[in-house]
Amino acid sequence: MAGKTLTRMDLSESVFREVGLSRNESADLVETVLDHISDALVSGENVKISSFGTFSIRDKSERIGRNPKTGEEVPIKPRRVLTFRPSHLMKDRVATGNKS
Repeated sequence: MAGKTLTRMDLSESVFREVGLSRNESADLVETVLDHISDALVSGENVKISSFGTFSIRDKSERIGRNPKTGEEVPIKPRRVLTFRPSHLMKDRVATGNKS
């Protein structure tokens, strides 16, 4: 499977073509949306995008891990992690390969 990556530039180009804003306005719109999503996640809010999925922050507590090479036990510090749970519609669309 070839790993093409969708970038911010690709998103703003799509907005430019489909919505009709200028390229600069399209880029600003994409940046504003991504900033709002990032700010919400940083403040601990969940971000739910209908028919797409939910982004949320989870706090993980400290635990003991093991170095797989040496077998040495090492503490893993508490941290916040970003999780994504796709919607059922997104799961179905990905599973069918977008053939609908």
